[in-house]
Amino acid sequence: MKLHVPIAFEWDEGNKDKNWKKHTIHYKEIEEVFFNRSIKIFPDSRHSQKEKRFLAYGRTHSDRLLTIIFTVRNNKIRIISARRQSKKERSIYEK
Repeated sequence: MKLHVPIAFEWDEGNKDKNWKKHTIHYKEIEEVFFNRSIKIFPDSRHSQKEKRFLAYGRTHSDRLLTIIFTVRNNKIRIISARRQSKKERSIYEK
């Protein structure tokens, strides 16, 4: 998937707080990943029952490696969840 600037985000208020409470990742930090060139995006067909979902591996401005699950609605990125990358995900990201 190729993202074009400008990028707009649509946040479900519950997901904004959930990512902070569960993984201590602020929603603004999640957004940073989409502006860094090192982002890698893959279709998430395993979880795409109702709508297409995507998996993004990327880096924040402070070099945190994140895995982000998202969908696109009305030309806006809607974050479903975000967390630190696992060892396996980091290996895929660094290739």
